[in-house]
Amino acid sequence: MARIPHVIIVGAGFAGLYAARELGNKPVRVTVLDRKNHHTFQPLLYQVATAGLSPGEIAVPIRSILSRFTNIGVLLGEVTGFDLDRHRVKIQNDDELQYDYLIVAAGATHAYFGHDEWATYAPGLKSVEDATEIRRRILLAFELAERKARLDNIHEPLNFVVVGAGPTGVELAGALVEIARRALVRDFRSVDPSSARVILVEAGPRVLAAYPEDLSHSAEQQLKQLGVEVMLNAMVTGIGPDYIQIGEKRLPTAVTLWGAGVSASSLATKLVEAAKSTAAEAPSTPATIDVAVPKLDRAGRVIVSPDLTIPGHAEVFVVGDLASVTYGEGKPVPGIAPAAIQMGRYAARTILKDVQQSAQHGKSREPFRYHDKGSLATIGRKAAVGLVYNRHLTGFVAWLAWLFVHIFFLIGFRNRIAVIYDWAWAYFTYQRGARLITGNSRSIAPIATPVPAEVPPVHELNPVSTIDDKRKVS
Repeated sequence: MARIPHVIIVGAGFAGLYAARELGNKPVRVTVLDRKNHHTFQPLLYQVATAGLSPGEIAVPIRSILSRFTNIGVLLGEVTGFDLDRHRVKIQNDDELQYDYLIVAAGATHAYFGHDEWATYAPGLKSVEDATEIRRRILLAFELAERKARLDNIHEPLNFVVVGAGPTGVELAGALVEIARRALVRDFRSVDPSSARVILVEAGPRVLAAYPEDLSHSAEQQLKQLGVEVMLNAMVTGIGPDYIQIGEKRLPTAVTLWGAGVSASSLATKLVEAAKSTAAEAPSTPATIDVAVPKLDRAGRVIVSPDLTIPGHAEVFVVGDLASVTYGEGKPVPGIAPAAIQMGRYAARTILKDVQQSAQHGKSREPFRYHDKGSLATIGRKAAVGLVYNRHLTGFVAWLAWLFVHIFFLIGFRNRIAVIYDWAWAYFTYQRGARLITGNSRSIAPIATPVPAEVPPVHELNPVSTIDDKRKVS
């Protein structure tokens, strides 16, 4: 009886999960390894962070997703390293698992560009835990302001600052405005939530820099119409518990959120180190070693071969946000859910072809080809931009497209129904039903004191002039 190949998948994000489903009930044995027991629909984390949805509506237990596949097992554990020579994955407590094929889909984390100390004061948004912590800080800021106004008759400016104008930053900024001006406006007596300022800070010359310039400009205008103050060409040089520093100027903040960059999981480095160790022990020339050892790109991702494997190890696939690969005219495959899904499926199908063709001495693998279907970024209520099959969408049409696509990709029928219901309720009532302050309510610093009587407007803090607001959008 032929031995059944064992496939280990590290990470149950989009890439890992879709790879597992592709291998479900196929002639392989699969083990999915993740340090959490749930899959999180990351595109909607900002809705949890801004009290629009509850965590359970965008997260599903991995076991329940894969329960219908009898050949797939799920293990809860954190990967600590790899032994590529012995085909083993190392996990906590000195345990090891042996594989025939390995798919590493560990995803990405926050990047603070050498200032990891900022993470304490400006949390990013990559997990359910991040989202609930951000929600806690946002809601607690209003509660602290109300208490100080009622007990001490001190009315201080309430500034929410989002650093980074990529999709996450834009989403957070738009949602914060809706919270302040719609959801909470009638709930407080001593402070006026609608007077809170939401400031989006971007080091570059435009928001959503990855999008075409006309869509980027449209996004900026939609943000301003919602009430977001946009600071462009503004490099953050310091972040503290109650301020951010832009150049020489300091802006007091109640809450600072980080959406300025991402970095690959530390498993990318461990994978490359394991490959170097294997290559160093093999008898080969220095030139051969240089070719056979994988490298990391500037974002810490593994530069993979056209078939998404690492050089010298055709059985090890790297997919999703952990992989650095290009398509078309040398453009990098973006770190978005559709790309991760395509990579995960490709890796699984390639493994199945290898297994089926083993008796035919193997055939050369087809390279991974990314199909760019476009991208969408929501800004707020009836506000979004999108590039779908080279068509530029803005406003309500883009928002509807974004809504449909994200609900379509949600895992689980119950989740889709819950999200549609909550979104419909929020849309017609302007209410946010998940306004719970959880965790230690004392672990956030109180509102900065003392502060200037009047905080300078955004244009006085901008070191470089912004794009002309009157420019027409095609």
